[in-house]
Amino acid sequence: MTAIDPTSFDAETRRARRFARINKADAWFGVLGLSWVTPILKAAAGDNPRAQAGEIWRLLGVPLLAIAVFVTMWATLAPTVQTSLGAVPGPMQVWEQVGELRQDAIREGEREAAFYERQDARNAEAIANGDTDAVRNRIYTGKPTYYDQIWTSIKTVFFGFMIASIVAIPLGIAAGLSVTANAALNPLIQIFKPVSPLAWLPIVTMIVSAVYTTNDGWFEKSFLVSAITVTLCSLWPTLINTALGVSSIDKDLVSVSRVLKMNTYTKITKLVLPSALPLIFTGLRLSLGVGWMVLIAAEMLAQNPGLGKFVWDEFQNGSSQSLARIMVAVFTIGIIGFLLDRVMYALQSMFTFSNNR
Repeated sequence: MTAIDPTSFDAETRRARRFARINKADAWFGVLGLSWVTPILKAAAGDNPRAQAGEIWRLLGVPLLAIAVFVTMWATLAPTVQTSLGAVPGPMQVWEQVGELRQDAIREGEREAAFYERQDARNAEAIANGDTDAVRNRIYTGKPTYYDQIWTSIKTVFFGFMIASIVAIPLGIAAGLSVTANAALNPLIQIFKPVSPLAWLPIVTMIVSAVYTTNDGWFEKSFLVSAITVTLCSLWPTLINTALGVSSIDKDLVSVSRVLKMNTYTKITKLVLPSALPLIFTGLRLSLGVGWMVLIAAEMLAQNPGLGKFVWDEFQNGSSQSLARIMVAVFTIGIIGFLLDRVMYALQSMFTFSNNR
């Protein structure tokens, strides 16, 4: 019988624990788009460095190489394409505009701070002189910065997406559970699902203008027009996937619910939703992506505040920096779209255990 060395046994135990932690963290690295961190950690822990180097190359090296090739081709070809606003800007010109937009935001912030300082000084002087009627508290109405436009678009898409989810999930559950409800909803889905936001926008604008007549409500009309347009175009993926997920529940589970005489609420909360969550989240991710694309188009067409309006204003501006600023907006839209999808993927990973995402 061979004696076990306590020292080597403890080392193996610590090594096993280290790899267990790395494997556990790998799921979250995947959610955050940082899967390449796992092979680096494994290589550092001594797990077959050659094999891990291959994984690092596949997960990190290849994407970085592809980006480098794209940037090189962009920098080479862009100056050769002449437009009415001059040559197409290369990576350096676009990066310079990132800095310019940041400086514009800083200058606008300083003007806003100076405005409120002057207002506070005037009000203090009026109060000191006993003239309280002269006290005025006005809101600064300067030009929105690039960051303001980004924040406006994010708020709008989330508001429209939330309304779409509140409408689509219950309707999807009803369509999945009831053949009659599915028969009633299916024609409407097939007719309205392909409708472009360009068609919805004038209808929504006219209805909001007719119905929402107050000037001191919670929301601005432009915000509601953009948000409702997002809702109308983004609710279909969630509705369809929810109905599909609910109708795909194992028939044995449905039979068990009948045997146990579950009421409708218990059946939905204990059986339907847990089983259909993976497809519901897939629908939500698709809806959020559709909503983000629709929002930019709606803001451009309706001239509502947001990134879409920023793009259109720069297009109309026609200055030598306009093209570079539009390209900054394009990259911003893409990066935000990617981050929104990562947020939904993280939520999906927290609430579902399916590998089919």
